[in-house]
Amino acid sequence: MEYIFDFLLFSGKTLSLFIFLFLFVVLLKNSKTDQKTKLNQIEIININREHAAVKKHMLSNILEKSPNKKRRIKETKETFEKNIFICDFFGDIGATSVDTLRDEITAILSVVNNNDEIIIVLESAGGTVQGYGLAASQLQRIIDAKIKLTVVVDKIAASGGYLMACVADKIVAAPFAIIGSIGVVAQIPNFNKVLKRNNIDYEQITAGKYKRTLTLFGENTEEGRSKFQADIDRTHKIFQEFVLKKRPSLDLDKVATGEFWQAITAKELNLVDELATSDEVISRLINSANLFKVKKKVKRSIYKNFFKKAGNIFDNLKMS
Repeated sequence: MEYIFDFLLFSGKTLSLFIFLFLFVVLLKNSKTDQKTKLNQIEIININREHAAVKKHMLSNILEKSPNKKRRIKETKETFEKNIFICDFFGDIGATSVDTLRDEITAILSVVNNNDEIIIVLESAGGTVQGYGLAASQLQRIIDAKIKLTVVVDKIAASGGYLMACVADKIVAAPFAIIGSIGVVAQIPNFNKVLKRNNIDYEQITAGKYKRTLTLFGENTEEGRSKFQADIDRTHKIFQEFVLKKRPSLDLDKVATGEFWQAITAKELNLVDELATSDEVISRLINSANLFKVKKKVKRSIYKNFFKKAGNIFDNLKMS
C-alpha cells in the first residue's frame, strides 16, 4: 500500500511539473508573437471573388453538358472604381464588441477614398448607455471623415442598437427586424426587508447627497426614487435629442415612447429608410463595386478555447 501511495504522490508531482512547464512555454510563446499577431489581426475578404467562385462552381455542375459551358463559367476579374467595406457588429449588454469595431473602422479609414462606402451589419437589442454611446461615437468617426455610412439590420436594432443605427446616412432593415425602443430602463432589486427579517444590519457610508439613490441592501427613500427617476428622464432626453439630430424627420411623440416595431411599420415612422436584408444589399452591389468584408480576428485565450471545446464535447454527448 505504501508503494502505491508513493507512486501516486510521484505521479501527482510529475503532472504538476508538466502543467507548469506547459503553461510557461505557452506564455513565453505568446509574449514573443504578440507584436507579430497585431499586424495580422485584420482579415480582409474579397466578397466579389468569393461570389465568383461560388457562381463558377454552380455553373460547372448545372451546365455539365452545355456547349457554352466554358464561356458561361469563365471567371471575370472585373474591378470597379468604388470600394465598399463591410463590417459586422453583434452587440451584447455592455457593447463589448466596440473594441473590435474601433480597430476595424481605424483600418478602413486608413485606406478609404471619398467615393467609397462603409456598411455596418448591425444586430443589437441595446444595453448600457456608456457602451452604446461609445459604439455610436465610433460610427460617427465615419461620418466625420465624409464617408457614406449605411447600417443594415437583419434582426434587431433596438434601444442602444438604434442609437448606433441612427448615426448612419441610411438605415436598411429586413421587413420583420425589430426597430426602435427609444427609451431607458433601470431595474434593481432591494433586499432590505430580507435583512431586517434576519436581524442583519447593513451600513452604507456615502459622501455626497446623491452618491447612492437606490441601493440593493439599504432602505430606499422617496427622495432617492425621485432622483433616480430624474436621472433616467435626463438620459432619455439626451437619447431623444441625439436621435432627432440624426433623423430630424422623426416625430418624437410617436417614436420615443420606448416601443419597438417591425421594420415594415418602422419605415412608415421614418425610423428606417429601406426594407431589405443584408444579403439583398450585397447582391445589388456585387456588380458595381469592389466589396470587402473587414473583420478583426479575436484571439481566444488558451483557457477559453479549452472550455469551449469541452462544452462542445458535452453538448455532443447530450445529443447522442
